[in-house]
Amino acid sequence: MTERITTLLEEHKLTQLKELLNEELAFQELSELLEQFPPTEQVVLFRLLEKDTALEIFELMEPAQQKDLLAAFTDAEVIELFSGIDPSDQVRLLGELPAKVAKELLRSIPQDVRESAAILMGFRPGTVGRVMSPHYLRLRRDDTVGQALEKIRALKPDREVLLDIWVTDQHRILEGVVTLRDLVLADPDAKIGEIMDDDVVFVTADTDREEAVNILKKFDLVSLPVVDSENRLLGVLEHDRALDIMQEEATADLLEKGGVIALQKREESLSQRLVHGSIRQALAVRLPFLFITMLGGLLAGLIISRFEHALSQVLALTFFLPIVMDMGGNVGTQSTTIFTRSLVLGHIRPNKFLGALLKEISRGITIGAIVGSLTGIVASVWQGNAQLGLVVGLAILCTVTLGSTLGFLIPWLLFKLRLDQAAGAAPILTTLKDITGLLIYFYLAAFILGLAL
Repeated sequence: MTERITTLLEEHKLTQLKELLNEELAFQELSELLEQFPPTEQVVLFRLLEKDTALEIFELMEPAQQKDLLAAFTDAEVIELFSGIDPSDQVRLLGELPAKVAKELLRSIPQDVRESAAILMGFRPGTVGRVMSPHYLRLRRDDTVGQALEKIRALKPDREVLLDIWVTDQHRILEGVVTLRDLVLADPDAKIGEIMDDDVVFVTADTDREEAVNILKKFDLVSLPVVDSENRLLGVLEHDRALDIMQEEATADLLEKGGVIALQKREESLSQRLVHGSIRQALAVRLPFLFITMLGGLLAGLIISRFEHALSQVLALTFFLPIVMDMGGNVGTQSTTIFTRSLVLGHIRPNKFLGALLKEISRGITIGAIVGSLTGIVASVWQGNAQLGLVVGLAILCTVTLGSTLGFLIPWLLFKLRLDQAAGAAPILTTLKDITGLLIYFYLAAFILGLAL
């Protein structure tokens, strides 16, 4: 199906594509398919969707995906899309957007939408007030059932709002709850106060959101009213939003147990110091590692001078010195980047490092064998010397394997020592790789070619 949509996009057959998206695909399939396309193509597909479908799919996306998609829309489309999603999702999205963009967006949206978002943004992050929906139905206890049904028909509320209907006085003080089933089955002349349930479970807006979810689960509710300190109804925590919170909290707990949250906070602190800190702070972190590189470079020069006699005997050794050094360094840099990213994302856990290291070493051996074999063949044919090709091939195998090993090992050691692996791993890796790479290359040459050192 992805290939079919891509073909229709490339051929600009938008009429056929619109029919495919809106008539042939189920909602779940459509949601999963759209995630496979980049934002530039998602924009086109979203414009072809029916409005309600587009809004539902947008609400299901992660805030980062929503942000990327909004960046590709026109201002008018952004306002329309933002205005149509749930207020709690609006708040979450505003938190992801740059402050200037969020401010401009709030200024552009309709007044009623801005007020709904502002209500939620007034509560502390992590509280149920921040994730509640300010959209709900409320009745008065003196209304008749018939009047209530007429009011509901006139409002044409969303399906979610109809799950529970709240009863308040003229000051929005929460007094009870009725369901749509209660209203349909009751006598039209009966008063709401006669059929409502006045034993209402509720939470205040400053309640921790996880605690609110647990209360909703404990009492098996489909929605939970949220009130202020004077028992005035502010909003409701809906069942589907509670499920989202449960998933988010479970994921956060797993990351916390794995040490990923603490690691991310630490990396954020280091990054802030390097990017936004004073020049003194930046130099304090970076210069010590660069001095190590400088000393390593001088030592590498001494090693080359020590083997000057060997180089004079087989001048062709000089031709392949750069590739031997560069391959080990490049693979080591790749490994360092992979390790750091995986550590921050939680794919590698600090307490289970050995398994990841052994896997990276095996990959280093594989890469070194492939590249070393190819380079060794080229060296043999070019110089007409099979022994020289063997020296070059084995040197690359050894340096690449060593580079991949050090690429994982060095940042891990820096992490354990609570030093900045982002600033320190590459200089230390370069220094060690240069020194060991030169020694491996020259001693292999001396052994295989029979050179005098």
